[in-house]
Amino acid sequence: MIARASQLFLPTLRDDPADAEAASHKLLVRGGYVRQLGAGLWTYMPLGWRVHRKVEQIIREEMDAIGSQEMLGPVLTPAELWKQTGRYGSPELFKLKDRFDREFVLPLTHEETFAFHSAEIQSYKQLPQLWYHFQTKDRDEPRPRGGLLRVREFIMKDSYSLDRDQAGLDASFEKNRGAYDRIFERCGLTTYYVEAEPGMMGGSESYDYLAPSGSGENTLVTCENGDYAADIEIARAVPRAPMFPDTLAAPEEIETPNTTTIEALAQLLDVDEAATSKAMPYTKDDGTVVLALVRGDDRLEEAKLLAALGANARPATEEEIRAAFGAEPGSLGPVGFTGEVIADELLREGQFVAGANRTGWHLRGVEQGRDFQAGFADIRTPREGDRCPNCGGALRFQTAIEVGHIFKLGTKYTEALGATFLDEDGQEKTIVMGSYGIGPGRVMAAAVEQFHDERGIVWPKEIAPYDVHVVVIKGAEEVGEAAAQALSDAGFDVLLDDRDGRPGEKFADADLIGCPMRVTVGKKSLEDGKVDVKHRVTGEETRLAVSELGKKE
Repeated sequence: MIARASQLFLPTLRDDPADAEAASHKLLVRGGYVRQLGAGLWTYMPLGWRVHRKVEQIIREEMDAIGSQEMLGPVLTPAELWKQTGRYGSPELFKLKDRFDREFVLPLTHEETFAFHSAEIQSYKQLPQLWYHFQTKDRDEPRPRGGLLRVREFIMKDSYSLDRDQAGLDASFEKNRGAYDRIFERCGLTTYYVEAEPGMMGGSESYDYLAPSGSGENTLVTCENGDYAADIEIARAVPRAPMFPDTLAAPEEIETPNTTTIEALAQLLDVDEAATSKAMPYTKDDGTVVLALVRGDDRLEEAKLLAALGANARPATEEEIRAAFGAEPGSLGPVGFTGEVIADELLREGQFVAGANRTGWHLRGVEQGRDFQAGFADIRTPREGDRCPNCGGALRFQTAIEVGHIFKLGTKYTEALGATFLDEDGQEKTIVMGSYGIGPGRVMAAAVEQFHDERGIVWPKEIAPYDVHVVVIKGAEEVGEAAAQALSDAGFDVLLDDRDGRPGEKFADADLIGCPMRVTVGKKSLEDGKVDVKHRVTGEETRLAVSELGKKE
């Protein structure tokens, strides 16, 4: 097919958007692929929608190849389903009422919808099932940013496996994992399959596909030896050992006026920051205050803490802190606190400096077991200098984009919505569920992040908006038409730049738009009937006769 630039809505820009930081944000706007309607709300222009549809088609082909059946669930969803599964209280969920005061949600994922429909399955003979759809999702995102990276509305391919038992779920999970590997390979992306935090989705296991990028919402942690990879929200790591002061028989109280940071505390007491502890109170939804405790040189990883608590929680307010501890923030610790304490695993052994729960005072020589009781979990954030938990190699940290996320949900949703079946032994059992998501818009953004240069986008071949960009210099229109037709006849999708304009502007647009191949038809073409063929990735240029186009790439 041939698309004529003179007839397309192709609003390219010379300058970056003022608020853009991510390369994908800058280039997708400048290239005329997307336009912003509001915070986190984006319209796909004709070029952008072509790329989105190509990503969709790759996903569709791979889903179909594993026997998954395409459906379409509605966006508007009865709120009752989300209340039954316990997710209605999520602050990310858009909620609304109709004219009859009935409650609905605009879902950010469709587990409730598909679990509801799975209740029609009656017998083990109808299992397993694999279902998928492409549908609009909405998220009440408080801080949209990065163009397509963090949005309030997006299209997602979400799919669901339905099985009779855990073994069936494991098999379905591997089928979907294989399909995802092929999808990202076909899209040209470099991705890592890593352990991840399930968050509000729940379930027993969760894995991300992370695409390393210059911008993104995730941090990919990998070992230099290639034997470990994880999202930072769940990553394990081995830090350096602390240098402890002399052991004390009992905690020793010491005045520390105006000392509210770990750095100041370590300097005042002349101790290693790693030999101090950092106290962070959190308040659960029921109002209970719990204390999270990490080593002083570490940061708390909130996702790990929430997983350890098994409940939603938020940082406690100063008023809640004073009521629970009787002291100001900066002087808090576990000794004497009567609530629940979740301590990082690194605090199991040794004596640490901790807040005395008395404003302006700390305790030396605090030891778990002797001086306080705690539950233990890995709740720290890995950082530069940490070592691999598998081999001791150096860990690397890369910004990444989550382009896919897959979950073993178990019976979380099907049990809540009464989706049962009669098994071979005559017993009624609950359907076991898996969930698998990919955002085509995220895939687009990740591709631009991984494949661009100072001139513009360099699209991977399979998801480029067009295969060839034919640039025609004024006066060579007849040869340009012949070149475009020859390429189209050979099966290429062609963007023919037949607009009036200076050659420099047309070349700049071609580089910005980023089709894999550019064919230039100039005045010299009128003399010899040949055109210049340039590959966007390599920059290699050859001169071919129009009759040879499509026969050589």
